[in-house]
Amino acid sequence: MIGALMLDIAGTELTQEDIQLLQAPQVGGMILFSRNIESPPQVRALTDHMRRIRPDILIAVDQEGGRVQRLKQGFSLLPAMGRLGDLYNTQPQQAVALAEQCGWLMAIEVLAVGIDFSFAPVLDLNDVSDVIGDRSFAQNIQDIVPLASAFMQGMKRAGMANTGKHFPGHGSVKADSHVAAPVDSRSFEDIYAKDMQTFIQLMPQLDALMPAHVIYDQIDPNPAGFSPYWIQTILRQKLKFDGVLFSDDLTMQAACVVGGADARIQAALKAGCDMGLVCNDRSAACTALEGINDLALPNQERLERMRGKIPQLQLSTILELGDEWKKVRDTVEEFKQSFH
Repeated sequence: MIGALMLDIAGTELTQEDIQLLQAPQVGGMILFSRNIESPPQVRALTDHMRRIRPDILIAVDQEGGRVQRLKQGFSLLPAMGRLGDLYNTQPQQAVALAEQCGWLMAIEVLAVGIDFSFAPVLDLNDVSDVIGDRSFAQNIQDIVPLASAFMQGMKRAGMANTGKHFPGHGSVKADSHVAAPVDSRSFEDIYAKDMQTFIQLMPQLDALMPAHVIYDQIDPNPAGFSPYWIQTILRQKLKFDGVLFSDDLTMQAACVVGGADARIQAALKAGCDMGLVCNDRSAACTALEGINDLALPNQERLERMRGKIPQLQLSTILELGDEWKKVRDTVEEFKQSFH
């Protein structure tokens, strides 16, 4: 059974305390960061160890491309998605083909080391937000939709579920929710007509969404990830979204408006998130776990859709993934060299 808390570990292998936490019924996910990564074989040994202790665990990572990719040493480095948007301006067909290849390449390597999925792609507009910037495919909906769609098709072809972020849009607000509590004071109509359209148009393809830690104060006093209005009324009822909802990291500054880690995860789950992330703060993770111990487990059928097609591979040849992999890796590398 999959629990409602996703947490992290400090090192490159499991400690006794990690093993104990992994066994708690409400722990359902594990997210890896750069500090957990030494090499492809080490990552696979770590994820295999996690699954021996907890066979049903979901393992995730942020492997978007550009400045947000945790798996570096021994892995293909993807361009920032904004580079694909630049190419789309002059060579749309080539850009879409490359987006599909980037999605596939990222996914096949992430799956090879035993990780179920990457929290990708970013569907925000590249507008005024510094924290989004070129993590976004482009500045307008017409360009984002075909590129993100192709990227997700590539992920799917490799056997990975996708997660669109950060609903209903983080691109049009300046502050960074990691260190501040961003407030977007536009009307619902403005947000719906602009930022939400990428999510709406891509919804048939989306397996999961991550709501933004942004307060849209004309609409609701809570950040979107703690808001029954955004999650229940808009996403589930109005837009009929039936995929998984992951909270963004509940230790981020913008989440602190809700209270302690236990209050935060309770608020996120009560609002309708399926799983809450508590990262980079072990005591907060333990507090969050205590806060939800008595709650019912989340929707299993829904969370099960995030399970990746993890291949059986020898550790010694972990990233020797065949001819198509070599060819695509070379194509992506060539594209990256073209703008240096």
